[in-house]
Amino acid sequence: MPSHQDKRAEEVKRRLDEVFGDVLPETTSDERDPQPSSADSDSWYLENRPPHHDR
Repeated sequence: MPSHQDKRAEEVKRRLDEVFGDVLPETTSDERDPQPSSADSDSWYLENRPPHHDR
């Protein structure tokens, strides 16, 4: 049976989530599966090139 303090903590968390939403994920990026890499090895460079480098 949850104690009074546990119930209070759950209520506070519920209210914070109600007001602010789910701002932070439950896991960090290093705990999640890596994103699949694309087959095109130049795609990262093209997506991250500075705006003054036009084709």
